[in-house]
Amino acid sequence: MRSPETGLERLRAATGAAADDPRLLAVRLDLEDAESIAAAATAVQQRIGAPDVLVHNAGIAAAGTVEDVPISVWERIFSTNLFGPVALTKALLPSMRAAGRGRIVVLSSAGGIAGMPSVAAYSAAKGAIVSLTKGLAKELAPHGIRVNCVAPGLIGETAFHGRFTPPAAFEAATKGVLLGRAGTPEEVATVVAFLASADSSFLTGETIEINGGMNMR
Repeated sequence: MRSPETGLERLRAATGAAADDPRLLAVRLDLEDAESIAAAATAVQQRIGAPDVLVHNAGIAAAGTVEDVPISVWERIFSTNLFGPVALTKALLPSMRAAGRGRIVVLSSAGGIAGMPSVAAYSAAKGAIVSLTKGLAKELAPHGIRVNCVAPGLIGETAFHGRFTPPAAFEAATKGVLLGRAGTPEEVATVVAFLASADSSFLTGETIEINGGMNMR
């Protein structure tokens, strides 16, 4: 995370842990910086050894048509949304393989499944995440590591829609949701927690779409 101090405060609030609880660790991490990724992976493994769970939840986007968005912006979006998670996974995999266990959960998007207008670069990178999930699942299953993906649909109270979706457009989009409302971050977190737990022990290579019936396949 770019703001570890804020992250620690959130961890303490969520867990009720004391400020000096040694089990809590927040590390500054920039997914566009190879040295930052390596340093973060080292810090984590020195503290806890092989991680049991790795969740990739970073993402950036840029609004505009394919003609309007420069290739340099596409490269930055792919760097954060796809190459960063790949690099962090590579940095942590040796210890996870040695431990013979682990769960990896990657966050895609409804845009990665069906595409979204005006954010083609974001949709393309998130679509690649779905394919990455399948490839990693097949590669890592022999090592006891499961890999799954979550693809949220219209989720309210998020910075993404706060920046890229005008309120009127967001309200109109809810009319296409079968359940008649936007989802919540907590509803996404519940599915991520399920995939990170032993309750999903026979699940790997899957993408779970959380969209209230907005897109069915």
